[in-house]
Amino acid sequence: MQPIRNSGQQVEDKKVTTVAEEVTAIFADKGRSAYFGEDVSQLEHALQAAYLARQERASDALIVAALLHDIGHLVEEIPENIGDLGIDAKHEELSYVWLAARFDKDVVEPAFLHVSAKRYLCATDPSYMAKLSAASLQSLELQGGPMTAAEVKTFESNDYYREAVALRHWDDQAKIVDLETPSLESYRGMINAKASRRPLG
Repeated sequence: MQPIRNSGQQVEDKKVTTVAEEVTAIFADKGRSAYFGEDVSQLEHALQAAYLARQERASDALIVAALLHDIGHLVEEIPENIGDLGIDAKHEELSYVWLAARFDKDVVEPAFLHVSAKRYLCATDPSYMAKLSAASLQSLELQGGPMTAAEVKTFESNDYYREAVALRHWDDQAKIVDLETPSLESYRGMINAKASRRPLG
């Protein structure tokens, strides 16, 4: 499926905040909600993914992508039990639209591809699927299951597929109860430095 593409047009607003302030407001509003089917919150999951990226000395762009890869869950009203309803919220497409209005491809593409990366790893790494949580296995089925050989080839043709695979592994690990991580505030400078566009008004 092709991603939802943003027109790239910016909305002028006399009171546009920085992207970091926008991110902070979004997580303040909805970050304490449960991360679907896991024992951590949306904010804890985001901070853990970014922390793991930092630990592996990822680029600033990839750290921001790890932090914001699930922003689509927070910018739209998505029921916490959506998987149990048999519905794929396509949060990666919602994330794409939001991120593409604010960042360049080195942030946007790895975040958008993190769902595809799960399907890719299920098709190419025999041990990967056994490591997935029950919630991830449930969403995998809704997202199309392991990739076909043709889909694998297409995925590997993307310039950012390696970054997406790395992000996927951090995403899978970022579900540790009570893990201490740097605060959201610690990413403020990095977010604003990587932001290429003003947020939509």
